[in-house]
Amino acid sequence: MYKKTTAEIEVLRQGGRLLAQILKETTDMVKPGVTTGELEEYVCERIAEVGGRPAFKGYGLATDPVFPTALCTSVNQEIVHAPALPARELKNGDIIGVDVGMEWPYKNTGKLDGKNIPVNPYSEGGGYYTDMSRTVAVGKISMEAKKLMKITRQCLDAATKQVKPGNTVNDIGSTIEKIAEKEGYGVVRDLVGHGVGYKVHEKPDIFNYGIGSSHPQNIVLEVGMVIAIEPMINLGDWRIKTGNDGISIETADDSLSAHYENTIAITEKGPLIITEV
Repeated sequence: MYKKTTAEIEVLRQGGRLLAQILKETTDMVKPGVTTGELEEYVCERIAEVGGRPAFKGYGLATDPVFPTALCTSVNQEIVHAPALPARELKNGDIIGVDVGMEWPYKNTGKLDGKNIPVNPYSEGGGYYTDMSRTVAVGKISMEAKKLMKITRQCLDAATKQVKPGNTVNDIGSTIEKIAEKEGYGVVRDLVGHGVGYKVHEKPDIFNYGIGSSHPQNIVLEVGMVIAIEPMINLGDWRIKTGNDGISIETADDSLSAHYENTIAITEKGPLIITEV
């Protein structure tokens, strides 16, 4: 578990603003007939333009396949981790979760616009990692899909208010669980949010459900920690399965799923949302 300095958080904030703008531009492109490949191409071009590197492309753990694209484009029953390639055409009535991460500034030399900035010692590129996701409608969608998206976003916003020194991971997860289960939705339990900044994924795990105050992973939030909160909420059951591509994660009962995520720093004043314009 790592804590970042004020100077490092400022670099993360600059990169987060850029990433948020890029994701907004990308989700604004979403409409029937657009392909996930077109979204992928646009994101790769824009991340390069701002001096960043796609965090997910080529990323993998020892037990997982290397992820092939900059974007996760998870459609309908897909929860997370659906690659943007091979390209798929979006259809009226779909919902799509667009998840993106960026290392910025890539090939960091310790200087930016003539000013000294810290270099990330944990990355060969020297930049810092931000991560975010939004679920958006493709054309006209059902009322139940609209409500699912609305409630999932409420889960993220309410959980963000819990991000302050002295609160715990359990405070975050319990808040999400309470809101989602009140609507009868399934809260995904096999996937979690995470620390972020020096690496794509760091400790602590950020659960989307209550783990109890005595749980060994019920970490107390401290100033300098940077976390990605990402509620993954299903219209049906909470259980998951792996898609036919061996990478995508889907709802076990094929119900719709929504996913929202922000990178957030814990400061003395409370939450600082890194990934917003």
